[in-house]
Amino acid sequence: MAAVHLDTPDSAVGLTFRVLGELTVSNGHGVVPITAGRQEVVLAALLLESGKLLSSDHLIRLLWDDEPPDTARTQVQICVSRVRKSLAAADIGAAIVTRPPGYVLQIGDNRIDLHDFRDMVVKAKDLTAEGRTAEAADRLRTAVGMWQGPCLNGIPSEALTRVAQRIDEERLSATETFIELELDLGRHHQLTAEVGRLVDEHPLRERFRGQLMLALYRAGRQAEALDAYRRGRHLLREELGLEPGQDLRRLEQAILTDAPSLRPRTDVVTGPVPSGAEPASDRAGDGRTDGSYSATPRQLPLDTGDFVGHEALLTEAEGVLTDSSRRRGTGIVVISGRPGVGKSTFATRVAHGLSDTHFPDGQLFCRLRGGRSDPVSPREVLGRFLRALGLPGPAIPESLEERAEIYRSLLATRRILVVLDDAANEEQILPLLPGSSSCGVLVTSRARLTALPGAHRLPLDILQQQQALDLLGNVIGRERTEREGEAAKALVRAVGGLPLALRIVAARLAARPHWSLASMVQRLADERHRLDELAHGEMTVRASLSLTYDGLAEQDRGLLRLLSLAKGSTFPSWIGCALLDQPYPYPSDVLEPLVDVQMLDVAGMEAGGELRYGFHDIIRLFARDRLLAETDETQRRDALRRMSGAWLSLVTRAHRSHFGHDFLTGSAPRWNLPERHASAILARPMEWIESEWESLTLVVEDLAQQGEDEYVWEIAFYLAPFYEARGYLDLWARTHRKALTAVRQAGNARGQAAMLFNLGSLHLNRRQLPEARKSLLSALEIFERLSDQRGMGLCRRDLGSVEAMAGRDEEAMRHFDQAGSISEAVQENWLRASVLGARAALLLRRDDLEQAETELHQALETWNTVGNVGGQARTLFRIGRVHLRRGKVADARVFLKDALGMVQKEGDLIGEGHILHQLGRAHAVLGQSSEALSFFDQAISIHEHVLDQTGVASVRVDQAELLLREGHTARARALLEGAAEVLGSAGMERESRRAAGLLGPSGVGSRPGPVAGEGDGASVPARG
Repeated sequence: MAAVHLDTPDSAVGLTFRVLGELTVSNGHGVVPITAGRQEVVLAALLLESGKLLSSDHLIRLLWDDEPPDTARTQVQICVSRVRKSLAAADIGAAIVTRPPGYVLQIGDNRIDLHDFRDMVVKAKDLTAEGRTAEAADRLRTAVGMWQGPCLNGIPSEALTRVAQRIDEERLSATETFIELELDLGRHHQLTAEVGRLVDEHPLRERFRGQLMLALYRAGRQAEALDAYRRGRHLLREELGLEPGQDLRRLEQAILTDAPSLRPRTDVVTGPVPSGAEPASDRAGDGRTDGSYSATPRQLPLDTGDFVGHEALLTEAEGVLTDSSRRRGTGIVVISGRPGVGKSTFATRVAHGLSDTHFPDGQLFCRLRGGRSDPVSPREVLGRFLRALGLPGPAIPESLEERAEIYRSLLATRRILVVLDDAANEEQILPLLPGSSSCGVLVTSRARLTALPGAHRLPLDILQQQQALDLLGNVIGRERTEREGEAAKALVRAVGGLPLALRIVAARLAARPHWSLASMVQRLADERHRLDELAHGEMTVRASLSLTYDGLAEQDRGLLRLLSLAKGSTFPSWIGCALLDQPYPYPSDVLEPLVDVQMLDVAGMEAGGELRYGFHDIIRLFARDRLLAETDETQRRDALRRMSGAWLSLVTRAHRSHFGHDFLTGSAPRWNLPERHASAILARPMEWIESEWESLTLVVEDLAQQGEDEYVWEIAFYLAPFYEARGYLDLWARTHRKALTAVRQAGNARGQAAMLFNLGSLHLNRRQLPEARKSLLSALEIFERLSDQRGMGLCRRDLGSVEAMAGRDEEAMRHFDQAGSISEAVQENWLRASVLGARAALLLRRDDLEQAETELHQALETWNTVGNVGGQARTLFRIGRVHLRRGKVADARVFLKDALGMVQKEGDLIGEGHILHQLGRAHAVLGQSSEALSFFDQAISIHEHVLDQTGVASVRVDQAELLLREGHTARARALLEGAAEVLGSAGMERESRRAAGLLGPSGVGSRPGPVAGEGDGASVPARG
């Protein structure tokens, strides 16, 4: 179901109890720990039936089925008592009331996500009955998005799991309903991929399959719609011995006869559209109606539950962002103020208040790190935003100007709120501004940004006394502040009304309920004249933080200091273990004491189920100050190397797991996490790498700056294949240039060779052949000097590809032969397989088909052995081309379709486009024109999606040749003229000459030969 809950719905904000996924309890400050096992089962059962009486016998059956111990009733009482204590300690106003013969959970004002989900489903039904179809569909999609996994995922009770599975059915039903509504709204283009994934996850659910068939049919993909039916019918027969139901059979017949009833409805009422906004059907992504770039980002951080004050400013900010009648351009609000005054919290509150009503197309958010020495560049922010808006990595251009143009185009007809937190200056902000009045922008900054055109500025000041007292009462309890009213006022004065300082002091009081507020005031007075210091800017914040810091245990203070070495806006829990050199089985345990006093924030969940954490920027600066003041250089360097060793260990394991082998290894020591935790993190290596891009990139850059040359080159080296797989070529270039500088300064020859090799491969990906040749030859020279056979083999392989792309076939084959000899000498089968694949492309171009096929089958055997899916797919693709060249079209289709399935599963959009192109050629050879043109259209669609104009032109040449065979001369001429120009400009001489030949010296030639799959034959070897 991952396809329908990528975004966190605003309705989830403020939830206390979650059962739609793992059982969690929150109190506004973080997750409340509930002991795993029986206490979880008891609480889960009471939550599912909140407000209803559950008997002790029922709870006993849930815990022990039919074999309860003699002490079962007593153990249930103990579990209930402990859950009560956990809820009370977290200040959650829910009560478990004993009422014979059992217990009742009364949740009071708290919320359960299951209740919210069901309420939203009921509301959607009402909206549907009123004819407000678009609103109903959006409401149901948001409701399904609340699910974070199967209901009560991982709960240790088979009986309760059966109950949860029935609740899971509600999720599937709601999903089917909103898909049906969106099909009525004509959103079939946007739904095909999503419903396809749902069919894969629930292959026996006929309603999903029918919706997929209908979406494909309406998208002009009739053959695929019928194929979806046939696959479902085969599966039902194999699994259950049944035929599809009547609805599915009728739908198949309607598709075969092109029944008018299948056309999109024209009478659907989409509901009211706010003034100045376009209808939903016209706001798909960048304003197209074909569903391109239709992602809806929901990136806002969590709204703070105990927010107080600034009511007038909230109203003012909302007015600027929503009243488009008073302005022509984008509504921009700049929130400025001193550190710790609550700018980010204020902006988040404004954004959440407007997200549903005025900016339903999404919310973009980025922390710009303006207060740090390494602020985020506008170019990098635009890259993140474009990916969030649905643009794939390879389609994102390199220059800032081009990224800004695409960004403004995507936002031109959409209502999106952009939140830019902690901006450094106007230059950082200007490229990130939308060009449309339908969007809004919220900016927070320590600076006033007076040169930002058209911006409305809101200076945020400290809290007034009553507001500060309200905030204090929200954290430690109103009864406590009212009991010591004068002391509470003195405490507010002591911290100067600064929200950050007040929250820290209040957190310490909440953790120690036996302390009086007067005693806390006295402590402030006694510690180095803090009352005076708290009245002055940033120094006041340091004093408040020192109060909390001094109250920590020694290990916690040491950890806080060392955590300032971590890079990125958030970091995983295991970093604490590496910094302390202690492989704790549950890494979060070592960080939670810092969360308790709000020196750290819980920032989300990492791979493997562990929490992620983050610093407030001011606390990070404070921790860094303490690190420099209280630790020596040796301690800092050792901790940095342990943390770097942990990153290196995980990155190399991720590479080995995903690609099946290692490349080069250095001498940097690893720091290994406990195996259980490391295995959980790396269960899906590519997903883990994706989640850690920011941290890993910053780690490489920091290590380069710190002069840790061995760590920096090896981490960067093993990241490169992942950068390449996702098309993040700008990150590849940025990290490797900094790493190359570091290894050169250190005189690290092996590191220099590795980085030069990787940069050569980067240039090869970009088709910058002179630069690639220069880097690779430099790397080869160093590897030869070091007698590093593996490095020499890699360089020779890529140099062969450079020469092949340049058309120098003899030189290319010489390099390939030398690389092959080296692979045999060092017994590296993966290197030999990659060389064989590159050679085969050249042999295919030479028409040496027998040798090409032999070498490809040898390569395929190796890739199968090491488990490298990318290598298998590329090899199958090339074998398919060999069979196509030989005229064995049926065999070619088998190999090409196998390769297509692999690249689709891996998310390789570029590879999918090339394979679809070849499938079109195969069908053209068979004389199946309609099928061939369908594959060509799909390939063109993908190439256009990733902005690959040369790929589009190459497909159009084959498309035009097929049209000539069908007698469509005028249309073929138009295609060929455009394609020839693009191919010529790109330096693709063979393809360009082919297009010109089809045009002929005096017009389009007649009766061309069959499409045989020309093409260059040379390709960039994938590093994995």
